[in-house]
Amino acid sequence: MAAAIKALNAKIRSNKYLDYLCSTHFWGPASNFGIPIAAVADMSKDPEIISGRMTAALSLYSAVFMRYSLAVTPKNYLLFGCHFINCGSQLTQGYRFLNYWNFGGREAALQAKGLEQKVEGKVAEGVEKAKEVAGKVTK
Repeated sequence: MAAAIKALNAKIRSNKYLDYLCSTHFWGPASNFGIPIAAVADMSKDPEIISGRMTAALSLYSAVFMRYSLAVTPKNYLLFGCHFINCGSQLTQGYRFLNYWNFGGREAALQAKGLEQKVEGKVAEGVEKAKEVAGKVTK
């Protein structure tokens, strides 16, 4: 059995593509891609739920590992791409956080929500009046 496993390992290692797919140079970044995918998905959510500290930590983490991915031998471009996407999306989230909490975005959102509620109230009043008029016409 050990000889069969050794032969299979030798077969895998002799093919450079299979060797890459069976290495940590592939599976590390592949498993790490969940972070940037989540960050990109979070860009459509309300900026009120963004954690400023976590966004800053993830931006710094990604910047450090972008540098690391190019410092190792052989260079790991898949890891670089993963952290490049994550760093960009975290910086975007950081901008959204700062805009919402520090640069008037929250006030604008609350004002827009108040206007939306006023419009909904006027629409509801108009619907009620239309029902009354329709009721009078049908009698």
